[in-house]
Amino acid sequence: MDRSTDDTVWSRLRNWFGHRHGGDDLEHAVMEARDDGELEAEEGSMILGILQLDGLQVQDIMTPRTDFDCVPSGTPILETARNIVETGHSRLPIYSETRDNIIGIAYAKDLLSAMLDPERQNAPVDSIMRPPFFVPETKIVVQLLQEFRTRKNHIAIAVDEYGGTSGLVTIEDVIEEIVGDIEDEHDTPKQEDIRQIGDGCYELSGRAWLEDLEKLGLHLETEEVDTIGGYLCLEAGHVPQTGESFVLDNWRFTIKDADVKQIRLVLAEKLPPEVPETKE
Repeated sequence: MDRSTDDTVWSRLRNWFGHRHGGDDLEHAVMEARDDGELEAEEGSMILGILQLDGLQVQDIMTPRTDFDCVPSGTPILETARNIVETGHSRLPIYSETRDNIIGIAYAKDLLSAMLDPERQNAPVDSIMRPPFFVPETKIVVQLLQEFRTRKNHIAIAVDEYGGTSGLVTIEDVIEEIVGDIEDEHDTPKQEDIRQIGDGCYELSGRAWLEDLEKLGLHLETEEVDTIGGYLCLEAGHVPQTGESFVLDNWRFTIKDADVKQIRLVLAEKLPPEVPETKE
C-alpha cells in the first residue's frame, strides 16, 4: 500500500471519527476499504481488532482464577524462581490462604537479583513481591490498555463485584485481541474448545462458550452462565462427574473429564429429532 493510498484510507477513517459515527459505521468503513484493496487484509484486521476493544470487558479476555499459575505467601525465593522457570511466566501472583486473596506479584527480574545473594534464597517471596494492580472484571479493555500504559504495568488481577479474585489479565492478552495469538517458546499448543471428532459428534472444553455452540445448531439459552460447563452444572444442580450424561435440545452431553469443582471435557452427540429432552 503506497503513501497516497494510505493517506486516503486514514483520511476516510478520520472523517468518520470526525462525524462521530458509531462503531458499526467505522467497522463498515474499514471492511469496505479492505474489500476494495485499499487496505491490506492484515492491517484491516488489526484496525477492526482495535475498534472492537470498545465492546470487550476484562472478563471476556482474562485467564480465570482456576487456570492461572500462582504461589502461596511464604514460598522461598528459590522455589518461586523454579516456578517462574517451569511456567515460563515473567510474573507470578502471590496469594494468602486461597487464590481468592492475591496479595502481591513476584517479578522474575526481582527474583534474579535476590538469587545472586545466597543468604536471600530461602527468604519468603513476600519480601520482594510488588503490590498487585486490581481492576473490576467489567472494566472495558480499551480503558485497561490505557491504564497499563500510564502505570507502566503489564499485569492486573480482575475482581468480581464482591471483591473476590475472578481472573488475571495481561497486556499481552489485550494485544492478542488486536494482532492475534502471540506464541513464544514457553507456550504449549492450545486445545480448541470445540473439536469435531465425527459426524454430529464434538469434543467440547468445559469452557466452550454457549454462543459459539450456536454455530453447531445448538441453542442453550440462559443469562446465568456463559459456558457449556457452567450450563450443565446449572442443569444438574451440582458439578457433574465423569460418566454422567444429559439429553438437551436433541443433543446428548457426556462428561468425559471433571473434578469436584469444574467440568473439563464434554462429549456432545447430535441425536435424531424424535429423541425427547430428558435427563439421564
